[in-house]
Amino acid sequence: MENNNFDIQEELKKLPGRPGVYIMHDEQDRIIYVGKAVSLKNRVRQYFQSSRNKGVKIEQMVTHIRRFEYIVTDSELEALVLECNLIKEHRPKYNTMLMDDKTYPFIKVTTGEDFPRVLLSRKMLKDRSRYFGPYTSAQAVRDTIDLIHKLYHVRSCSRNLPRDIGKERPCLNYHIHQCDAPCQGYISKEEYGKAINEVIRFLNGNYDLILGELEEKMNAASEALEFERAIEYRELLNSVKKVAQKQKITDSSGEDRDVLAVASEEEDAVVQVFFIRGGRLIGRDHFYLRISKGDGRAEILDSFIKQYYAGTPYIPGELMLQEEVEDQQLLETWLGAKRGQKVVIKVPKKGTKEKLVELAAENARLVLTKDRERLKREEGRTIGAVKELASLLELEGIVRMEAYDISNTNGFESVGSMVVYEKGKPKRNDYRKFKIRGIKGADDYGSMREVLTRRFTHGLKEREENEGLGKFTVFPDLILMDGGKGQVNVALEVLDSLHLNIPVCGMVKDDYHRTRGLYYQNEEIPIDKSSEAFRLITRIQDEAHRFAIEYHRQLRGKGQVHSVLDDIEGIGPARRKALMRHYLSLDAIRAANVEELSAIPSMNEKAAESVYKFFH
Repeated sequence: MENNNFDIQEELKKLPGRPGVYIMHDEQDRIIYVGKAVSLKNRVRQYFQSSRNKGVKIEQMVTHIRRFEYIVTDSELEALVLECNLIKEHRPKYNTMLMDDKTYPFIKVTTGEDFPRVLLSRKMLKDRSRYFGPYTSAQAVRDTIDLIHKLYHVRSCSRNLPRDIGKERPCLNYHIHQCDAPCQGYISKEEYGKAINEVIRFLNGNYDLILGELEEKMNAASEALEFERAIEYRELLNSVKKVAQKQKITDSSGEDRDVLAVASEEEDAVVQVFFIRGGRLIGRDHFYLRISKGDGRAEILDSFIKQYYAGTPYIPGELMLQEEVEDQQLLETWLGAKRGQKVVIKVPKKGTKEKLVELAAENARLVLTKDRERLKREEGRTIGAVKELASLLELEGIVRMEAYDISNTNGFESVGSMVVYEKGKPKRNDYRKFKIRGIKGADDYGSMREVLTRRFTHGLKEREENEGLGKFTVFPDLILMDGGKGQVNVALEVLDSLHLNIPVCGMVKDDYHRTRGLYYQNEEIPIDKSSEAFRLITRIQDEAHRFAIEYHRQLRGKGQVHSVLDDIEGIGPARRKALMRHYLSLDAIRAANVEELSAIPSMNEKAAESVYKFFH
């Protein structure tokens, strides 16, 4: 539906009185707000009623709404889930946005195996393993796993036991006394199982037994004048104490809960989360949010819960909040469904639990105060840099930028990369890589034409078929090309053929391959090399180049690189390598005659003729 044909008042009359999600678009058809409603008819109408006290944020947003759309759901819970997904996908301007996208590691004990292992895991799967955490530090998890290997000598290999017992020699861990080599049958399944039980006790926070054992062994070794062994036990003892000290007792209930509190100022907010597992504070972390002026603590917490717990693999049985949130009952139902068990949201009013929430709030205030200047500097590097660039190009509303690069080895096996920056920050989930299919040799223009055609053709198809939910659906506000006039013209030709109107800017380089200016609308625009806009462009350029090279190396490392030379009869790996070493590109090989080709080591006249005939 075109914006200029959208009559808001007429469309309001057509709204159904059913639950669902509504999506607001601005004059450039960007999604600026996503919300859910028990009744779409009642909720969406409220935005356009002049008599209603809407607040500063809503009043400002309404002035930019040019059209809206909606998706009907069977229940308010389904609407909540869809709202979370759409906010994460589109990151609308007027939604309270979680700026951090963190994942936390777990310690996984593979108890479903005959000889279990202890591993770091980023996901909590529904398998037969035991999971401990999540932990706020991946390094702390690695240190703990390393300590477990030293204490209990459990295996870290991926061998299939008992099937592979005795098939290979024991690894280094056996020789340095960090594994009892179940792969050789040196320890029975029963004895190994006892060690795993001790590991689980340790991870549950029962340190007293191991502390006592280590102290006894240290004293015994010292009395026997085995001082080196005594030092080893002492170091292990100190390591266990260090782990134990981090596990501070917070209450005696032994339950899993998260404690959440927020501090806000103008358009910045920080949510502090304390992670309590088994009654022990195992860590804490803070999260930055971009809010609108006038957003209250309850509204911020509500938005944070939806965004954060939509992505985290573990949900505790209880959330303790600073204030009551509007959708508390609905959130409890949603979280309970994700957890598979009941989840309760509480606002403690007295006692140690209230003090714990107050402590979280105080920590949030400290982080916000301490980091406010850093956040301002960060905004200058990101949003400020984008505004500078927009001013330089005389464009408005640049949010999403895409940059492209081509990588190959002497013309062999070209690949393309697409990196995405939103509000001046990399959006890595949207990065895409392309293996060039239709171009042979070092033809960067042809390769770039193929990449852009595939990218935007896919996007147009997804918009038509998937109602805007595909991985290529969102189009950029600006395309950045790693080159000048030639690369820009290639991009403009592709866009013109697909009837798309997207600004394209080239990054012009000097003789030292450094960006000296921008090529836009048939002219080179100088850029201040000390400006934040220049630094942002350089970061984007480097990132596109890095991502392309990384993909190319990945293909080579997996042995997946297929050269056009592989298709020539009589050319095997040795001759292909010789040709690639001798000539700089496929064009050079194509230009060589039979005599020149046959003079290359490992080539003969028959092979040379085969190569020549292939290209001619």
